[in-house]
Amino acid sequence: MIVLKSTQDKVLAALQSVAGIVERRHTLPILANVLLRKTGPQLQLTTSDLEIQIRTTAELEGDEGNFVTTLGARKLIDILRTMPGDQTVSLESSAGKLILKGGKSRFTLQSMPAEDFPLVQESASFGPAFSVPQKTLKSLLGQVSFAMAVHDIRYYLNGILFVAEGKQLSLVATDGHRLAFASSTLDVEVPKQEVILPRKTVLELQRLLSDKEGGIEMQFAANQAKFSFDGMEFVTKLVEGKFPDYNRVIPKNHKNIVTLGRAPLLASLQRTAIMTSEKFKGVRLNIEPGVLRVASSNAEQEEAVDELDVDYGGDAIEIGFNVTYLIDALQNMSQEMVRIELSDGNSSALVTNPDDNAFKYVVMPMRI
Repeated sequence: MIVLKSTQDKVLAALQSVAGIVERRHTLPILANVLLRKTGPQLQLTTSDLEIQIRTTAELEGDEGNFVTTLGARKLIDILRTMPGDQTVSLESSAGKLILKGGKSRFTLQSMPAEDFPLVQESASFGPAFSVPQKTLKSLLGQVSFAMAVHDIRYYLNGILFVAEGKQLSLVATDGHRLAFASSTLDVEVPKQEVILPRKTVLELQRLLSDKEGGIEMQFAANQAKFSFDGMEFVTKLVEGKFPDYNRVIPKNHKNIVTLGRAPLLASLQRTAIMTSEKFKGVRLNIEPGVLRVASSNAEQEEAVDELDVDYGGDAIEIGFNVTYLIDALQNMSQEMVRIELSDGNSSALVTNPDDNAFKYVVMPMRI
């Protein structure tokens, strides 16, 4: 019998950090499990969904005995969550079972053999590693991830294009109706990389990354990426395919430019969105010197009109948009002012931060 002891909060934190990719229902039942490998006082935890693998190590108390087994990840988390954070819990492995004790509670859990757990085969040819602050990557992901496609048959759109070159790191996402671009200047020169990270990987990185300055180390191979941070190792398959040429999509030289407060515009769009129909989330923007009018209507012949005073002296333009696309962009920006560049009522609009050229959001118009 081999014992491992720790406080509930320590074991739960380690488990939760790797359990985000675990599917409850899977064609392979063992993929609902976490692989536990005890070596002395260290407990290594690994999860996989065949495309992504996450591994972390927790320093716990224990004797010198070693064990390796797999257990249902969600069940283990559910049990630990019901215990107080400072309670000592112990794990004992014996004959195809794992016994978890905490206080006066005792749980006997069915395990599955570790040798049946399908580890992701890591690429033998990762490129050079480079590091960026976690805070930087988290911010970039937040600025573009909302524009990723969901279940698009053009599978290369279900993720984010990751471009590193020189001292520039740029992320791009598009679902064919809108495109978000964000970039940041790094402290180090990085070798040219251009890969597409899958949607699930992006969401998991957003969940795990913190706002601290500490680095995240990255390495890329032809079909894999590896990220190392906070004692974790995250390996993921990449999306194969050719991402659209985003530079051609970003409009240049739109002559009609309106700059206004981000919060008032967001509030106006949220108000008028109430009167759009569920299927057809269209709003009309009428821009003329001094005023921006936002209007919507629905099948019940209800309507909403909202006016904002703006500093604008360009052409009178009427243009329709999916209101959700505009709200998504404004909610993921943080600055006070926003700039909208337009050509006419039929061309895509460019939304930017007037003080910083590192974020660009392109949205296609819709007929209303």
